[in-house]
Amino acid sequence: MPRQPSKQWIRREKLREKGQFWTPPWVAEAMVTYVTRDAEVVFDPAFGAGAFAVAGKTVSAALNRKIRFAGCELHAEALEQAGEAGVGAADLRRVKIADFLLLSALPRGANIIANPPYIRHHRLGAALKSRLQRIAVENIGRTLDGRTGIHVFFLIRALGMLRAGGALAFILPSDVCEGVFARTLWEWIGRRFRIEAVVTFDPSATPFPGVDTNPVVLMIRNLPPERDFNWARIKSAGSDAFLNWVGEGMPPCSTAMVHAERRDVKAGLRAGVSRRVQLAQEPEFKLGDFVRVMRGVATGANEFFCLTLEQAESLKIPAQFLVRAVGRTRDVPGDEVRVNDLDALDREGRSTYLLALDGRPKEELPQSVQRYLTHGEQLGFPERSLIAQRRPWYKMERRVPPPFLFAYLGRRNARFIANRAGAWPLTGFLCVYPRTNERRALGVIEELLGTPELIAGLDTVAKSYGSGALKVEPRALERLAVPVGLVRRLELDRVIPKTQAAPKEQMALTL
Repeated sequence: MPRQPSKQWIRREKLREKGQFWTPPWVAEAMVTYVTRDAEVVFDPAFGAGAFAVAGKTVSAALNRKIRFAGCELHAEALEQAGEAGVGAADLRRVKIADFLLLSALPRGANIIANPPYIRHHRLGAALKSRLQRIAVENIGRTLDGRTGIHVFFLIRALGMLRAGGALAFILPSDVCEGVFARTLWEWIGRRFRIEAVVTFDPSATPFPGVDTNPVVLMIRNLPPERDFNWARIKSAGSDAFLNWVGEGMPPCSTAMVHAERRDVKAGLRAGVSRRVQLAQEPEFKLGDFVRVMRGVATGANEFFCLTLEQAESLKIPAQFLVRAVGRTRDVPGDEVRVNDLDALDREGRSTYLLALDGRPKEELPQSVQRYLTHGEQLGFPERSLIAQRRPWYKMERRVPPPFLFAYLGRRNARFIANRAGAWPLTGFLCVYPRTNERRALGVIEELLGTPELIAGLDTVAKSYGSGALKVEPRALERLAVPVGLVRRLELDRVIPKTQAAPKEQMALTL
């Protein structure tokens, strides 16, 4: 029977404000079982409310042997909750109020288990980001993308401190395998360590209901790499299926609760070890051979820069400073958007006019625009992080209207959209520019983007989030495989040769 959340669980959910999410017992016990196979000492670098130590008591009783916990924790109140939850005083005495990322050594013979803090990059200060990048350089030999979250550096630091032959079990968001930094990270992991298992979860079996992230459990040993690894999909939350699978040695199986198989490490690293779909080899053709992809316009404050026609007329904003724009994927339910669609949205009160000012000084703008900008300054918009990087603050990114949009994030089906309105897309969309302006090529590209075979491959390049949502970054979308049969049928390689560069006049501009 599924286990019901306790009062302590509800209280501990408040720790999410610090990037902490309590690991439920049915996951924690499986992870503890893995790391205690050859060790009695387990180190938790983000001890929190003691979910793993509590699970350790259950596992210890089941195995009839002693398991000791130690660790680090930044927040003393979390350890108070751990004591209330039943973590013993002896274990708590071995937990330091300290920053794991500054720790120099682990207890002798310890394996490592963690649910590290999930804090996105935009919440990290510049000094901390610099320190995190030093951790990457010291271990991997190079820096990672600036958008890398702190949880990734916990993993790197833990692997760097893992004893020879030791085991590590981390539960992390799947972006650790799918993010922009993932290839660099996993080239290092695949070269240095033995990936023993990667465990994923069906949306209905997520360990963190209501959290917009897709978790993955990594089980890694500090041993020479092997050719294959265990890949599993947990299909039932709250049961002992995960625990039993680990206890049985992680065998291949396919049941109503668990699907597990052996996968090739190289193929897994190529596609992303968390993904359900793997590429047997690099595709002959990728979408980027035929189009270029860019993100939509990031205004930094849609509520200020995006207006309805009624608002623009009331403010007396001249038409020359306005462009038609579309921002939300749910505003475009179909596979095309036309001017009359934008007009209908505008009548419903949806903002479809973007204030697209250039970099001229404020005093050279019409008085009506100056008044509106002064109002924005009084409201503090220039101090917002993204806007503060612009000079002047009101200068808007510019895009040549792309022929096609891609709705890349949401719980609806991802899709390509023909931009008949010539609208500027905001960050809810990606801009898709064919590599040539030739009329025939545009028609062929539209046919390509509408084929189910192309959309079906998104699992191989997308980042996965909670409730089955997908997000596809521009470079990832360019890596989407285009089936060879589709290329031949549409004669894509003849219409747009792979070596052809995208026309400069068609690509986005930033003025």
